[in-house]
Amino acid sequence: MSTPPFLALPPSARALRVVTARGQFAALRAEPAGAVRGSALLVPGFTGSKEDFIALLEPLAAAGYRVTAVDQRGQYETGGPHDDPAAYAVAALGADVRALTAALAAEGGTGPLHLLGHSFGGQVVREAVLAAAAEAAAPGGAPLPWASLTLMSTGPGAIDPAEAERTRLLVEVLPTMGLEEIWQVMQQMEKADGERARRLPSPEVAAFLHRRWLANVPQALITTGGHLVAAPDRVAELAAAVTAGLPALVVSGVHDYAWPVPEQTAMAERLGARRVVVADAGHSPNAEQPAATAEALLAHWG
Repeated sequence: MSTPPFLALPPSARALRVVTARGQFAALRAEPAGAVRGSALLVPGFTGSKEDFIALLEPLAAAGYRVTAVDQRGQYETGGPHDDPAAYAVAALGADVRALTAALAAEGGTGPLHLLGHSFGGQVVREAVLAAAAEAAAPGGAPLPWASLTLMSTGPGAIDPAEAERTRLLVEVLPTMGLEEIWQVMQQMEKADGERARRLPSPEVAAFLHRRWLANVPQALITTGGHLVAAPDRVAELAAAVTAGLPALVVSGVHDYAWPVPEQTAMAERLGARRVVVADAGHSPNAEQPAATAEALLAHWG
C-alpha cells in the first residue's frame, strides 16, 4: 500500500466532500493563491486513499492548479455498500470518476481538467476515458472532458504474478478473516522483511495506515483485488482516445513491484504517450519523490 510521507495539510489545502450524481466522495482540495491555470483530479489505487497525494498538493497548487484528490468508493472516508459487488466493478468506479469530473466542471472557473490515476486507479480512469470516448464517437457526442491523462505506476493488464499471488490470497481470506486480523498478519510479514522494516513510517503515519486499512469496505477489496489479478489489456482501445486528442503521460518510479517498469514503458510506446521514470522511487513516486513527480506532471499539463 502507498505510504504518505506526512499527514499535515499545507495552508493551501482543506478536506471536503465532493457531491456528485453518484453520491459523495471524501476529498482533499488544494487551491492556488493566484490565478488558476487549470485543475486536476487525482484517483488513488488499491488500498489507497486521497492522502497518497498529500505531498503533491502544495507544489501543484503553487504552480496554479486547483487539485482534488479523492477516496474511491469503498475506501477510507468515502465508504460504500457492504453487500453489492457490482458497486466496485471497474466500470462502476469509472462511472464514479466521470461523475466527479462533471461535479468539478460544474464548480466553474477551474480551467482545463487533468485526470490522473495511480496504480489500480490508473485502470479505473482508463475505464472512465474509454466510456467517455465511446459516447464522444457517437453522433452528437460531447468531446472528452479532460485536457490530459496521466497513468501513474499502472500497467496494461493484470499485476505482476508475485503480487497477484499475494492479492489472490487476500481476496480468499477476506470472507472469513476480519480486517484487524489480516492487518496483524501483514505487520508480522513487514517486520520479517528486513528491507521493509528499515523503511517503517513514523508513529503518526503508521497509526493512519492502520486506521485507513480498517475503514476499507471488505467487498470493495474483494472485487477490486479480483480485477487486479485478471485485468484485461485495453491499451489498444485507449490508444484510440489518445490519438483522438487526449495527451497521455505514463510515469512510474524506477522500481515497481506491481507492474514491471519495462512493461509500463512498452505501454507508453503503444499509447504514443510521454514517458517519465522517477529516480529513487518505487510504486508510489507521488509519495516517495513528490518534487520530481510534480515536475513531471507540470511539464505534461503545461
